[in-house]
Amino acid sequence: MTMRWAGLFLQAYLTLAAAMYFDLGEQEERCIIEEIPEDVLVTGYFLLQPWDLKSSTHTPHLGVTLTVRDPSHEVLMTKRYGIFAKFTFTAHESGQHFLCFQTNSTRFSVFAGERLKLHLDVQIGEHVMNPKDDRAKDNLKTLEYGLQHLIDQMVYITKQQDYQREKEELFRQISEDTNSTVLWWAVVQISLLILVGFWQMKRLKDFFIAKKLV
Repeated sequence: MTMRWAGLFLQAYLTLAAAMYFDLGEQEERCIIEEIPEDVLVTGYFLLQPWDLKSSTHTPHLGVTLTVRDPSHEVLMTKRYGIFAKFTFTAHESGQHFLCFQTNSTRFSVFAGERLKLHLDVQIGEHVMNPKDDRAKDNLKTLEYGLQHLIDQMVYITKQQDYQREKEELFRQISEDTNSTVLWWAVVQISLLILVGFWQMKRLKDFFIAKKLV
């Protein structure tokens, strides 16, 4: 059993070697924001461990609850995992998605009251090729799998470009609306200044006439 868990965590370290990490406390929730285009597959891996690596990393009472919210803050998925897991979901609309992680709390946990480190790797639109996959047992299947991988990457790049184009059009529209508002506000200010000027001239003229100065 010990060797099995050692192998599992070795695989986790290799998978999350270049990933980000942050700390979590008991029942503490941390969220990250990812810009994800519509209809794009998101794959993620995470590993929860104590900051003190000498501590035991296996406890059946410790886990992580993942909640994914879309740009409208609607819950896209929520699921409880163990200390190491892989998760996937597909974005239904373009925009900022919120990935929130929360540890469960239990008095049986050896980590109670301690800070934990959560390693996280999120791959957006990526499909990692596995040479041990059944589809890659011969050269033809390997070529087919590699071609499908390239097609998936092209689809992701196309969706990313469409998403960036939508953001650019939205920003341009906001800029045009802002410029139009500023222009009309300037016209209103100038009109008010002209009206006030004419009113002051008329009042001054009436004053001179009343005092028989003109």
